[in-house]
Amino acid sequence: MPDSQPQPPHSSSSPGPADTTSLLLCGARLTDGRTVDVRLGGGRIEAVGTAGSLASESTRACGARVDLSGYLLLPAPVEPHAHGDTALSADEGGPVSYDPQDVQRRATEAALLQLGHGATALRAHVRVGDVQGLGALAAVLQARRSLRGLTELTAVAMPRVLTGAAGKEGLAMLRDAVKMGASVVGGCPDLDPDPTGYVQAILEVASEHGCPVDLHTDATDPPRLARLAAMAGGLRPGVTLGPCGGLGRLPSEIASRTADQLAAAGVTVVCLPQGGCGGVERRGTAPVRLLRAAGVRVAAGSGALRDVSNPVGRGDPLEAAYLLASRYGMRPEDAYDAVSASARAVLGLPEVRVEAGFPAELLAVRGDRLSGALSLAYSRIVVHRGRVVARTSAVREFCDSAAAVELGLPRQGRGEVS
Repeated sequence: MPDSQPQPPHSSSSPGPADTTSLLLCGARLTDGRTVDVRLGGGRIEAVGTAGSLASESTRACGARVDLSGYLLLPAPVEPHAHGDTALSADEGGPVSYDPQDVQRRATEAALLQLGHGATALRAHVRVGDVQGLGALAAVLQARRSLRGLTELTAVAMPRVLTGAAGKEGLAMLRDAVKMGASVVGGCPDLDPDPTGYVQAILEVASEHGCPVDLHTDATDPPRLARLAAMAGGLRPGVTLGPCGGLGRLPSEIASRTADQLAAAGVTVVCLPQGGCGGVERRGTAPVRLLRAAGVRVAAGSGALRDVSNPVGRGDPLEAAYLLASRYGMRPEDAYDAVSASARAVLGLPEVRVEAGFPAELLAVRGDRLSGALSLAYSRIVVHRGRVVARTSAVREFCDSAAAVELGLPRQGRGEVS
């Protein structure tokens, strides 16, 4: 049962209070084709019944209602790979400002944008050390507190160098970052003069504090990746690598052998089908089908959200799923799993199903099938901890057309367009 699932140490920020009032979602379509009513309460799904079956009971409880006729109801996606400190900085016209107020404003706005897309939790990678010191992390943690009850934000501390004389300060700052509230340790071993030593230092700090590990790598060096997998094997609560686009540029035999090593070590790969991020220099999406075939858990993230690495990044998990399906040949169900169930596992969050007893973390998207929702996911209603926290409504109107009327084509609006 979901209530018995243990929460991982250093999970995301303390959750805000769940909505104690009843909320009834009426007439929602599920991916299995059923049309149902869903009653929420106390941050969880209390009941799921056939359409209309829960209405009278909800009326007696004086609960609010949301009409989801024409909507597909899904477990909410989450964002496993964001960059809160640099998000929305592409238009600044110069070096990225790390003034704490600027970082807090950008991180907050970015989290709300992604919440509007449906992501009710996100993992934000934040650089520590160098000119930023711990100021950017403090700002992102302040954004996390201000967003309490709307979305759950987890911070990943990313030091640049951890080995040699220059690495001593970075290692001390990493430990300070964990004490401040960074709940995941990460970074970019490829940028350190001693990548293996960097990984060893990260794993030691993670073991000391019981933290998950989330590392950036392009994964173009198979022997180095094999050593990393061997070192990471068995670490709990786990190791995540991303974006690993270089795996797709390796010969298939070598890539397959590397995928087997990652699977044996229990390493998760987070790919970035929407573009790159500042943690790696080259773009490219990991070979998701090869990794999944080897037994590697694959999740998908957004990466850069309108920063210099991707000035048009949208931060939309449904777009990530769409790209996995349209460009990389994944079934829509598997593509959506990469941004929902698998991404939730990366963040150490409990499973969500549209069934009684599960967390009320839901996304309603206009449409009746998952493939259509990924294709035209314009209108969305987001539920976090049992209450509606974001709505996006899009109405497309056409001028009057006799042909459209004669053929009975679906129309959202029938007003005249001048």
